[in-house]
Parts: sequence; C-alpha cells; structure tokens
Amino acid sequence: MRIGLFAVGRLKTGPEKDLAARYLDRFAKAGPAIGLELARMTEVAESRASNGETRKREEAVLLQKAHPDGGVLILLDERGKALDSEAFATLLGTFRDQGKRDLTIAIGGADGLDPSLYDKADATICLGKMTWPHQLVRILIAEQLYRAVTILSGHPYHRV
Repeated sequence: MRIGLFAVGRLKTGPEKDLAARYLDRFAKAGPAIGLELARMTEVAESRASNGETRKREEAVLLQKAHPDGGVLILLDERGKALDSEAFATLLGTFRDQGKRDLTIAIGGADGLDPSLYDKADATICLGKMTWPHQLVRILIAEQLYRAVTILSGHPYHRV
C-alpha cells in the first residue's frame, strides 16, 4: 500500500525538516518488506483567502486533487479518535490487508480542515488533544509511520 502525506504549509530548511525526513527515510526503507511504501509528500501553500472558511475550502480542493481515487483518507484532527501506536499500526495493517492500494494522511492548515472532508474520510485521528503546529505534526506522524512498520514487522524499536 502506498502511503502519502498531504500537508498545508511548507517546511523550511531546518531541524524540523531534517527530523521529519529522517523518520520518513526510515519508513521508506523498512516499509516495503511488509507491504507499505512511502509514495509521496505533498506540500501546498496556505490559501491566501480573507476568511477561514474559504481558506479551508480552497485547501480541501488541493487535497482532493492530490488524493488518489479510491484511496483511503485519514485526517489528523484534534477532535479525532486518539489511538496508541499499536492501534495506529493495526489501522494501517488492516487497510493494507484489505487490499487498499493508496492511503493519504492529511495535515490541515492553521484553520483546520474543511467540513466536507470529514464525510469522505475513512478515519479521523488525533495525536493528542493539544493543538500542534504543522511542523511538529509532520515529525510526529513520520515517526509513527516508522513505528507502525516496526510494530507490524516485530522489530524491537517499539517497546511498551
């Protein structure tokens, strides 16, 4: 299953970008052995619209263009379901085992995600109840993707 990340906002060169790249590289190297591959990282600029609702709507259009038809869509939202690392790994493994070819994990912009996306999403999850800047969310989800691979493959990286 090909996994893509979609993010509103671009990471500038620096430690956040380096750390996210490190975990995505680990995921890209370890994932194919268990049927998970890093397909793409799509970054789009935040909308310049004058109000939040319009910004979210414009950003949702860009997400829908980047998301493969028939693919699984996971939204990251602070109001989503909280999963531990093993449950997240199980979620990815389940979609993979169902024969899903593509999965996109979406990170919204400062205004969040457009309401229309929630009806299309296969899952909405949170990385805790706190609000995180998109730079840190990228690092967190990149690490969790790598951790999911290690959990699914029985690698000792994940210790409870």
